[in-house]
Amino acid sequence: MEAIDYEVPEPPLERVRRAGRGWTRLLLPLLKWCILIGVWGGLAVAVLLLWFTWDLPKPSAGTATLRRPSLVLTDMNGKLFTHFGDLSGQPLTLKTVPAYLPEAVVAVEDRRFWDHGGLDFLGMARATVVDLLAGRVVQGGSTLTQQVAKTLFLSNARTFRRKMQELLLTLWLTHHFTPTEILEIYLNRVYLGAGAWGMDAAALTYFGVPASQLNLWQAAMLAGLPRAPSRFNPLADQSAATARTKEVLAAMVRSNYITQDQADAAVAAISFAPHAVSGDYWFSSWAAQQAGPMIPADTDSRLATTFDPKLQAAAQAALTDILAGPGAAANAHQGAVVVLDAATGAVRAMVGGSGGGHDFFNRAVLARRQAGSSFKAFVWLAALEAGMQPSDMVLDGPIRIGDWAPQDFERRFRGPVTMTEGLALSLNTVSARLLMKAGGPLVVGAVAHRLGVTDPLPDNATLALGTASVGLLEMTGAYATFFNGGRRVVPHGITGLYADGHDLVAAPPPATPVISSALAGEMRQMLGAVVAYGTATAAAVPGYFVGGKTGTTQSSRDAWFIGGVDGHIIGVWIGNDDNSPMSKTTTGGSLPAALFHSVALAVTGQ
Repeated sequence: MEAIDYEVPEPPLERVRRAGRGWTRLLLPLLKWCILIGVWGGLAVAVLLLWFTWDLPKPSAGTATLRRPSLVLTDMNGKLFTHFGDLSGQPLTLKTVPAYLPEAVVAVEDRRFWDHGGLDFLGMARATVVDLLAGRVVQGGSTLTQQVAKTLFLSNARTFRRKMQELLLTLWLTHHFTPTEILEIYLNRVYLGAGAWGMDAAALTYFGVPASQLNLWQAAMLAGLPRAPSRFNPLADQSAATARTKEVLAAMVRSNYITQDQADAAVAAISFAPHAVSGDYWFSSWAAQQAGPMIPADTDSRLATTFDPKLQAAAQAALTDILAGPGAAANAHQGAVVVLDAATGAVRAMVGGSGGGHDFFNRAVLARRQAGSSFKAFVWLAALEAGMQPSDMVLDGPIRIGDWAPQDFERRFRGPVTMTEGLALSLNTVSARLLMKAGGPLVVGAVAHRLGVTDPLPDNATLALGTASVGLLEMTGAYATFFNGGRRVVPHGITGLYADGHDLVAAPPPATPVISSALAGEMRQMLGAVVAYGTATAAAVPGYFVGGKTGTTQSSRDAWFIGGVDGHIIGVWIGNDDNSPMSKTTTGGSLPAALFHSVALAVTGQ
């Protein structure tokens, strides 16, 4: 019987094992490659992340500011009027500002801010395509959160590496802050031009009000500044600022924050106040220089001053009008004005020049010009101290002192006149006689120094006619003695310097008696005669006592008037920087007296 060969089937488990060994042979190399790629890929990613983040700042550094310390100046009423360095205002929250301020920011900078959670991928994709096509970063697409990341931590370099750092920091911000907090950080930290960091500082800089008091068009203007703060701010270009403001208002309409009627009304209300370099510059630069080394270099500080912005504006406008009108006809192209409190010496206003072009030379403080007959007040005071009386008679006639023989302006002599008449009519021969009766030029010079004039004075008889070169600020301060009962004041502009809660300067120097009140009263009355019927009738202010003295130098190269009205001393000088003569008819009683009158109207509230 033939044997039958049966095929014994392979057990199922063995088939599985054999199949498994086959798959293992296939998968092991693949797995090895995956592991290898994963390891090297991970290392590559780690290296890439390290490249992106090795110099990434710590997030905690965002709380520190890198702006320059600021010095803010406040006026006599405590209101900020200018600043040096970078200005930072009061901290803002969404509850402390008008709703349309954050709305304007969101509308123009990041319409989907409340929805995208920090990163706007659609906007980023669009910007990435544009950047790749250009081969460089040319379009932002940044959200407000990204802008905060850049503002707090990064430079303005437009590179892909910086962009990646921005994204990483944006993720950190969205994890640690709510959208409301991020928007508040933006409002407080964004740079808005003119040294202003944050909306409150910008509101004070451009409009003179805190951010809490902004109206709609002002808020829209500030919201439009971050794109180009140096180009869109109203101090640089009011037309560009207006155009940008209109763009922001239109964006607010599209975002349904305001209606078209509201936008139209806001556009109609746009009105930028004029900003002149010469406005408060003269006073603020002088006050800051007075504080000098006391100003801390590493912290914010506030300089409290004696400044009166209304008087400053009036004095500046008055000088501008005089020089543009009758001054131009008289070949008078420059001038200076000082207004100070007669009782304390507190300077309320200071104009150092016409303000044209880039003229920053402060003639009120730095210029030294011959005083002319405005110096005669010290001659008359020295004569009173020598025992003479305002009613005493003095000869107006020929006199020779050595080789010098003074003449009167009108080239005629009046004979005997009283001291009062001699001052009112500014008689030169009377002044020469009084100087000699008082004890000579050294005595008169000592009187001027006692009242506050610090410049060296010539030791010769021509001092009687004001041949000394002096400064307007000191002369104005010296005249205060005649109107405050005989006390010398020190012209000053600072009442306090505050930093870290401490006052760093001493109190302003007190007025000190230097002549008797009786002598001061006699001088005041004689100076009043100058305005009542003498050389300065143009300085009179109806309803107010005005006293002062004119001054005119040889060939009308300088013209002065210094006088007192309503508790203030106003000093005026008009002339030319090159010392060229003005018209022959220009005297202290013409242009300076008229300028004094205009400023005096502001002092008296008229």
